[in-house]
Amino acid sequence: MQQEQGGKSDTEVTWEDQQNINKFGRLNNRLHELLDEIKTAKETNDNLEDASNELILTDEEVIRFQVGEVFVHVPNDEVENRIEEMKEATSKNLEKLEEEKGTILAQMAELKKILYGKFKDSINLEED
Repeated sequence: MQQEQGGKSDTEVTWEDQQNINKFGRLNNRLHELLDEIKTAKETNDNLEDASNELILTDEEVIRFQVGEVFVHVPNDEVENRIEEMKEATSKNLEKLEEEKGTILAQMAELKKILYGKFKDSINLEED
């Protein structure tokens, strides 16, 4: 049902429309969380890569390695292995986050198509 009021068209918002709007909002919030998580994972990956490069340059047999809030002396080989394991875990996590981001963007695009199709200029789903 459309009514003209002051040059604007008002389209009735159904329960289903409201659910789609709410879902879009939840997806948008999750997208922002994911972007933060992706940024952090990339920084962690870069830091691990830097640590790995520094380890190659050192001639120390025993390295101070942080475990929790303390540093322990760990043999160089073991530190290399730990860093590689951490890099692998971070890369897998980053891949998973990127995959989830793609899924969310696809769902948001579909919802935009539905909502803009019904409400046209009466709804704004874009961020400023």
